[in-house]
Amino acid sequence: MTNYTHTSVMLEQSMNLLCPRTDNELMIDANTGEGGHSEAFLSKFSNLKIIALDADNDILDIARERLKQFEDRVYFYNCWSHDFFADYPSEFKRPDTIFFDLGISSYHYKVSGKGFTFEKDEYLDMRLDTSSGVTAADLINRLPERELADLIYNNAEEKYSRRIASLIVNERQKSTITTTSALAELVKKAVPASYRHGAIHPATRTFQALRIAVNGELSKLPSLLGAALRVLEPTGGRLGVISFHSLEDRIVKNFFKSMNKDCICPENAPICKCVGHRSINLLTKKGITPSNEEIERNPPSRSARLRVIEKVLDGDTDG
Repeated sequence: MTNYTHTSVMLEQSMNLLCPRTDNELMIDANTGEGGHSEAFLSKFSNLKIIALDADNDILDIARERLKQFEDRVYFYNCWSHDFFADYPSEFKRPDTIFFDLGISSYHYKVSGKGFTFEKDEYLDMRLDTSSGVTAADLINRLPERELADLIYNNAEEKYSRRIASLIVNERQKSTITTTSALAELVKKAVPASYRHGAIHPATRTFQALRIAVNGELSKLPSLLGAALRVLEPTGGRLGVISFHSLEDRIVKNFFKSMNKDCICPENAPICKCVGHRSINLLTKKGITPSNEEIERNPPSRSARLRVIEKVLDGDTDG
C-alpha cells in the first residue's frame, strides 16, 4: 500500500456539501494533487465521474496510480485549471461540481525537490509546471529592491519585507542566490533577533510570497473563479473552494459576494437595470473550518476554510 505524503483536508465537509444531487454527475477536481479528495468522492459515489487536473505532471502521476481502480470514471489532464476552463473540452457535458483545494500539497515540500521549503537545501525553483515561467531564483536575483519588497509584503504580509529585500539585493551583488538554504540564512540575518525565535521560522512568509508569485496563486485567482463559474452547470451546479491563508480566502469571499448581489447599479441610479444579475447562492456564508479533531490529527489543516456556492443562472462572472 502506498504511503501518500499529503493528508487531504476537510474530506467529510467537502463530500457533504459537494455530493452528487442526481445520477451520473460530472465533477472537476481542479487541483488534484495526490488524488486524496478524488479517491474519497469516487469511492463513496459509484455513479460519479471526475476530471482530474493538475499543473504538476509528477504529482498527477501519483494520482493516476492511486485512482487506477476507477479508470472508467476519471479523466486526467496535466494543465493549469484556468487554461482548461478557458478551452473546455466539447466531449464533456458542463460539470455539476467544481472543487478547488488551493493549498500546496505536502508532497511539494517533502518530495518534489523544487525548493518549496527551507528545511532542505534545494535549488530555488518553486514552479509547479517546470516547463515554463520564472523561478524563485529569477525573482530573487532580478527584481529591483522595491519590487521585491512589495512582492514579499503583498503576498505574505511580511512586516520586515523592506529589510529582507535590502539584504538580498546587497548579497546578490556579491554572488547569485540560488538555494533555499542561502535564502533562509539571509532572511534570518535581515530580521531582528526576537523575530528569529518566534512561533514560525522567520523565512516562512518570504518563501510563501515567492511561491505565490512564481505560480500566480493570487493574481490568477479572481479570473480562475470566474472561468470556473462560467463553465459550471447553470442550474444547481456547485463550486467549492478550500483556501489556506487570509489573502487567498479574502479573494474567494469577495468574488462570491460580488456574484451574490441582486443589484450592481451605482448607488445614485434612479432605476435598477440589472434585475436577475445574481448568479449564485451562498451555501456557506461564513465559510467552514476544520473540526478540533481534524486539526489535532492533521495540524496543517488549522488554517483551512471551505466556501461553497450554488449557481442559479448563467451571467457575467467577472466579479
